[in-house]
Amino acid sequence: MLKLHNALKSNFAGKAALWLCSLFYGLGVAARKSIYEMGFFKTNSVNTRVVCIGNLTTGGTGKTTAVMLAAKMLAEAGARVSIVSRGYKRLADKNEVVVLSEKTSASWEKAGDEAYMMSEALREYGVPVVVCPDRFRAAQTAVRRFKSQVVLLDDGFQHFGIDRDMDIVLLDARDPFGGNHLLPLGALREPKSALSRAGLVLITHSNLASTEQLAAIKEEVKEYNPEARVLESTHEPDYFFDVCKAEKRRLDGLRGRKATALSAIGDPQSFEDTLKRLGVELHQIWRYPDHHPYTLEELKSAAAVRDGAPIITTYKDFTRFPEGWRELLKEDILVLSIHLNILGGEDATDDWAEALMPKLSQKLGR
Repeated sequence: MLKLHNALKSNFAGKAALWLCSLFYGLGVAARKSIYEMGFFKTNSVNTRVVCIGNLTTGGTGKTTAVMLAAKMLAEAGARVSIVSRGYKRLADKNEVVVLSEKTSASWEKAGDEAYMMSEALREYGVPVVVCPDRFRAAQTAVRRFKSQVVLLDDGFQHFGIDRDMDIVLLDARDPFGGNHLLPLGALREPKSALSRAGLVLITHSNLASTEQLAAIKEEVKEYNPEARVLESTHEPDYFFDVCKAEKRRLDGLRGRKATALSAIGDPQSFEDTLKRLGVELHQIWRYPDHHPYTLEELKSAAAVRDGAPIITTYKDFTRFPEGWRELLKEDILVLSIHLNILGGEDATDDWAEALMPKLSQKLGR
C-alpha cells in the first residue's frame, strides 16, 4: 500500500486522484462530527473521569508509550485507573468486551496486540485493559468491575461516542500535521482545526527536530488553540530484555555488535534509528506491515540469516510471535524497552499529571 501511495503521489494524475479522495474524506469527517453536534448520534457520559490520549494523524506518534506512562503515574499515586482500547485488528466478535487484568486474561489475537502488550507491561501496577470497539461499553465495564476513578481512552480523539474530561493530543515533531493534507493524500485524520478540542498537546520525538521546527509547531498549535498547554517529550530506551533467559541486559551491551532488527510497527525507522544510536550494527533489517501476525516460516527466514547475531524486536512485536518460536529461535531474542520522557522539568511534569487528574501532582509528592 505504501508503494502504491508513493507511486500515485509521484505524478500529477495520481496526486489529483488522492486530492479528490481527501476532499470526500474531509466531507465525511465534517458530516460525522455535525451529526454528533446536532444530537442525531448520542455522546454518552461515564460516571468517572475520562482522559483521551489520541492522535491528529495516523500512527507513529508514540501514543502507546504515552498511555502507559499515564497509567503508571496514576497507579503510583494510588488512583484506580483502567485503559479502554478498541483492540485494532483483534479476532474476537466485534461486540465482545475482552478484559485483561490480574485475574483475567486472553490471547493477543482476541484482545489486539497493543492492548495485550499494555496489559503485560502494566501488570505489576494492577492496571486493567478493557477492549471493545464500543468504547462506552468498555468504559462502563471498567467502572463497574474495577471502580475506576480514571478511564484512559486509548486513541479515541476521533471517537465522539463517549464524553471525556480531557483530550491529550500527540504530535510527532518529525511530521506533526501529516503533510498538511487529510487522508489519503496526507496523514491527517481530521483538519488541524480539531486541535481546538485539545486540553493539552504533547510533541513527541522532539529531540529529532530543531529548535526552530519545535517553535513553528507550537505557533501553529496556538493558532487553533491558544489555551492549550504544549509540552515536549522524547522516547528513551531503557534496556534490552532477553526473552529466552527472562533477564534484562544493559543498553551498552550490544555496542559495536551486529544484530538483526525485526519489526511490524507504525514507525520502524524510529526503532531502527534508536538501535543505531545505541551503537548496534544492523546487518539485517526485517520490516512487516503494522500489526502483522508473524508466522514460524517468517521467523525461520530471519533466523536463517542472523549468522549468530541477536534478533532485536519490540514488545508489541513480541506479543505476536507464534507458538513454537522458542524452539525455533532458541536464544538471543531481545526486546528493546522504551519509555516516554516529558521534558521541561517539574513544571511540565506537573502539567502532564494535572491533565490526567486534578491535584495528581500533589499525590505524587511534587
